[in-house]
Amino acid sequence: MSVRTLTVVGLGLIGGSVAAAARRAGSVTQIRAVDADGASCAYALERGLADEAHTPEEAVALGWFGPDASDLVLLGTPIPATVGWLRRLVDLGYAGIVTDVSSTKRAVVAAAEDALAVAAQRGTVPYRFVGGHPMAGSERSGVTAARETLFDGAYYILTPTADTDMDAYRTVHAFVSTLGARVISVDAAAHDDAVAIVSHVPHVTAAALVALASTRAGEAGADLLRLAAGGFKDMTRIAAGSADLWTGICLDNAAALTAGLDRLQDVLAGFRNAVAEGDAAAVRSWLAEAAEVRRALPAQWVPATSALRELTVPVTDRPGVVSIVTTALGRAGCNIEDIEIDHQSEASAVLRLVLTDEGDFEGMLTSLVEHGFSPQLRPLAEGDA
Repeated sequence: MSVRTLTVVGLGLIGGSVAAAARRAGSVTQIRAVDADGASCAYALERGLADEAHTPEEAVALGWFGPDASDLVLLGTPIPATVGWLRRLVDLGYAGIVTDVSSTKRAVVAAAEDALAVAAQRGTVPYRFVGGHPMAGSERSGVTAARETLFDGAYYILTPTADTDMDAYRTVHAFVSTLGARVISVDAAAHDDAVAIVSHVPHVTAAALVALASTRAGEAGADLLRLAAGGFKDMTRIAAGSADLWTGICLDNAAALTAGLDRLQDVLAGFRNAVAEGDAAAVRSWLAEAAEVRRALPAQWVPATSALRELTVPVTDRPGVVSIVTTALGRAGCNIEDIEIDHQSEASAVLRLVLTDEGDFEGMLTSLVEHGFSPQLRPLAEGDA
């Protein structure tokens, strides 16, 4: 199934950029936008981000969330609103695919499971949910900051669960890939722990550096901040992000964030002690190791076809099978370039995944075998691309 009709709920930076990137890709034939702010809707229409744009009440009245009204509904709203929409879509009878862009996943995944349980109790056809989180952003917010290139080369995380429908996962994976992103799959809890370290702690740290400089400027005179070099400005750029948005993120991921901040304090304390003691060897070792790790981080990268590999995994169509396979790949650092699901019968299928040349392939294969699968990995020939 491909996404031909897309409904984006929430015209912020991410929702607006999804619409813009989908428009650029050209595979979606109709884009609808929903936002409580009339000015945001007007902007989306003016800039061609959407074919139609309305407030939630107007969109509901127009039947935009009827059973087959859209192939995909993407929730680009803050987490409390996303949780509300997950239940509201059940009440409205929507039966397509739903995904979100929330930067923390535990609460959203749990809300989706609760909403779908309500649908099951009512005996109604439920939507199919696939959690998502694009690892892309900006210090700017709102639809006016949206851009079609935001996801180019960026990682886009999907968080399948034991209840994730295989075809829905494939559809969302394919759609996200058209936005220019590189998809990886991880468990929702593992996602929240990881982004606390690589996204949330850095944001708090940037804000702390700005607060430190601001305090010192008050003590030493306003000229101090004028002396801020490029390094300081680069490190603290993200501190200019929306305070309302980041308050929600910090509190939604409080346990993982506080654990990450505790670890950061331990790391800084170790370095502080080395400096206080005049231990040049320890200081240099600490800085050199950090520099080496930083230089090893990959830049934006697109693999050559000759570097791609095809993984085939025969599976039974049972709850959680996609989550098990894709999570095993994510833990091994293997990135999925493409995925197909070849249904052999009502109860069996073959997952065909194209992988980039990253990750621990041996560890990935071992993990899949331990889970009872019989995977096969081969180079992807030029003629297969």
